[in-house]
Amino acid sequence: MTNNNNSPSPFKWMIYGANGYTGELIAREAVKRGLKPILAGRSLDKVQKLAQELGTEAVAFPLDNVADAANNIRGCQLLLNCAGPFSATAEPMMNTCLQAKAHYLDITGEIAVFELAQSLKQQAETAGIVICPGVGFDVIPTDCVAAALKEALPDATHLTLGFDSRSGFSPGTAKTSVEGLAQGGKIRRNGKIVSVPLAYQVRRIDFGDGEKLAMSIPWGDVSTAFHTTGIPNIEVFIPGSPGMIAGAKRANYFRRLLGIRWVQNLVKARIEKSVKGPSESKRAVMPTHVWGEVTNARGERKTARILTANGYSLTITGSLAVVDFLQNNAVKGGAYTPARLVGPQLVSQLPESGAMTIS
Repeated sequence: MTNNNNSPSPFKWMIYGANGYTGELIAREAVKRGLKPILAGRSLDKVQKLAQELGTEAVAFPLDNVADAANNIRGCQLLLNCAGPFSATAEPMMNTCLQAKAHYLDITGEIAVFELAQSLKQQAETAGIVICPGVGFDVIPTDCVAAALKEALPDATHLTLGFDSRSGFSPGTAKTSVEGLAQGGKIRRNGKIVSVPLAYQVRRIDFGDGEKLAMSIPWGDVSTAFHTTGIPNIEVFIPGSPGMIAGAKRANYFRRLLGIRWVQNLVKARIEKSVKGPSESKRAVMPTHVWGEVTNARGERKTARILTANGYSLTITGSLAVVDFLQNNAVKGGAYTPARLVGPQLVSQLPESGAMTIS
């Protein structure tokens, strides 16, 4: 796109869900860097107040009509979706971006959203846009670890990933976690995503801060790491106390109750009133240890570790790094994971990240 004097037009992009906890953090950092994203959401009152403070444009529109939503983002080269839960917003927004021919990014960690993105690969290629969910803590660091381990052991058959993070929850993350509990555990086995009980596997892992008891969780890498590496067997772990693990196992007996819509709505309403994301000072003293391990059929093993910023801080810098990458690089349309789009070096280049070690 060019303007009348034949110089390139400015990169125009939008943050949808800019009034949410993480969306606002990203918007503030973007403006601090001299960027001018359009701030958007469902409610004009909520986004306009922030836009006026930051000196940016504001717009509001619902996602129940793709054609109307596409008219609101037409002219934008990229949309960053920060409006969770993404089980509700990702599909209409991906379809909106396909129609408006704008790159789609989001900060989800939801397996179903990653699988949806891959199902739209051909449509994205035809539209000439990038669809890349998960450009935050979910799943940049673990995806980059997976890609680096694949390079280190190309014939790996099993991949295990994990992280030790002490972050609190934002309202959106807490709501997504409630949905995840209802769906139970997930692993990838022989190339297929399969349902398993919560805390299906329990083992001891040194994430980088000493060996700890850990349990398997249905993290987004069960989807994305497969599309990044092709490794057919994938599990993801976090540390947990014996009590926490026992509680997760007990939850298997009543998680169907959490799947009932009115129960979900009740829990989410309480979250909206009571849950606040961690403060900047709290985020600053909460780094994250990220770990991964691959093995092949001969029993050979490679292990990777990296220390990164707090999950929310990494989501701010990670999402903006991917925005910057797409602003400055021509990329073939399609469905991507962060490491496939930018490369496994992405996480190491982010503020507060150490060097990745592989042994």
